[in-house]
Amino acid sequence: MVLKPQVRVVFSDVDGTLVGADHHPLPASAATLQCVSRRVPICLVSARSPEGLYPIQQQLGFDGPLACYSGAYVLDADGTELLSETFDAETADDVKRSIQELYPTTTIGAYGFHDWIVDDRNDPRIQREEFLVQAQSRNCSDLLAAFGSSGLHKLLVMGEPDQIKEIQRHYSARCPDLNVVRSSATLCEMMSKAASKSRAVRVICGHYGVDLADAVAFGDGPNDLDMLETVGTSYAMANAEDVVKQAATHVLPWTNVESGVSRMLHELLP
Repeated sequence: MVLKPQVRVVFSDVDGTLVGADHHPLPASAATLQCVSRRVPICLVSARSPEGLYPIQQQLGFDGPLACYSGAYVLDADGTELLSETFDAETADDVKRSIQELYPTTTIGAYGFHDWIVDDRNDPRIQREEFLVQAQSRNCSDLLAAFGSSGLHKLLVMGEPDQIKEIQRHYSARCPDLNVVRSSATLCEMMSKAASKSRAVRVICGHYGVDLADAVAFGDGPNDLDMLETVGTSYAMANAEDVVKQAATHVLPWTNVESGVSRMLHELLP
């Protein structure tokens, strides 16, 4: 007989894990997530901004803490800041200008706290990103004016797969103080080296007084590995990459589009 783990907090990645193929919430998951959230905190852990996560909570009818920008910006359910790891606007501006010079066909967005700035909101890539995350950017090409001394949490580079591979490789070496990761074939994200999903998990567990052994996490991609390896019980989605399935303590029989997270939570917390 397999004993069910004690669950005192739930961490879930978003894209490829909690939401559907269109990156929007699945209505079929709402009832279970609402019930679970009344018993234990559900924390969304994502590279998205807070404004890209609030619509998910609102449409599914629950609230809870958020780990935004892959753990660089952590908020309690009431919006209280629990952790913020930024990097300076001068560094971001230098990297942005360099990328635009070497790869002029890429599109770059900059995120800090609750702000998302772009050079041109009419860029088709920006319009698609706005649709996917259900949040709005604003036009501003001056990172120093937008973020000043507060710094920013993330640069997002959008481009063709070959470009993104080169950018990830080149700027990982050039910027040792930044985490430079490919979150998809066409997206490269840059954040403070001090930010990670696993650190966000530890901060949230500490805030709620929960032992890591009593935390459950769900994910699908390589950027979820450190989170899955930090908690006591972890689940890889059926659609997860093989490296994620090998690292998780369990592999779900369901994909994200089959509401795998809510179906597993219904079994864990009926």
